[in-house]
Amino acid sequence: MEIIPAIDLIDGKCVRLTEGDFAQQTTYHSDPVEVAKQFEGLGLRRLHLVDLDGARAKQPVNLPVLARIARETSLHIDYGGGLQSSEAIQQAFDAGAQQITAGSIAVREPKTVQKWLKEYGADKIIVGADFKDNRIAINAWAEQSDLTLEAFLTSFSEKGAKTFICTDVSKDGKLQGSSLEIYQQLIAKFPTLQFIASGGVTTIEEVRQLREAGLHGAIIGKAIYEGTIKLEDLAKEVR
Repeated sequence: MEIIPAIDLIDGKCVRLTEGDFAQQTTYHSDPVEVAKQFEGLGLRRLHLVDLDGARAKQPVNLPVLARIARETSLHIDYGGGLQSSEAIQQAFDAGAQQITAGSIAVREPKTVQKWLKEYGADKIIVGADFKDNRIAINAWAEQSDLTLEAFLTSFSEKGAKTFICTDVSKDGKLQGSSLEIYQQLIAKFPTLQFIASGGVTTIEEVRQLREAGLHGAIIGKAIYEGTIKLEDLAKEVR
């Protein structure tokens, strides 16, 4: 299982939100590049980089930060937030992202994301399946769509998508545990897909449980910054 630390960006700084709420924001570090270097120094190889300014602006805002991290580390970066056009995706790849995450646009404009899957390949495009109460959440998690999680996954898997970041919005940033049972159900129902757990991962034991469940990856954010998971322990889980 891939261990994927997260950096969320607002005004070029490393922050975390609770339940995606911009009113519940904590700033952890003024220089996300230094945070990324710390991750790399401990042997971590992946980074989930989220442009929260971009998500609000509906276009990438923090590409210079992405470019600096890509230039100053060798981390494999997946980048999301505000990617609404082929031009924006190309900008992210040109700035150093190895993969991009298509979030709300995958719900609003599925044909656009299906085109990206064909154009760039399923290895380059991760589909973000943000959900709450089994319904897909959109617009920076401010709204719930009528689309069920399983229907969404089925639709995109039939169009070639293979990797999904599944974020339980109700768990995100609360440090109360992730939706392990839901992930287990998804893995059983869609055994050929790669699921990356996101939202609520709180302890190192939970990371091990997610691995045992068969998750492709686990994104860990607030638990690192609040210290409920020590980076040294996390580094030991990298294989």
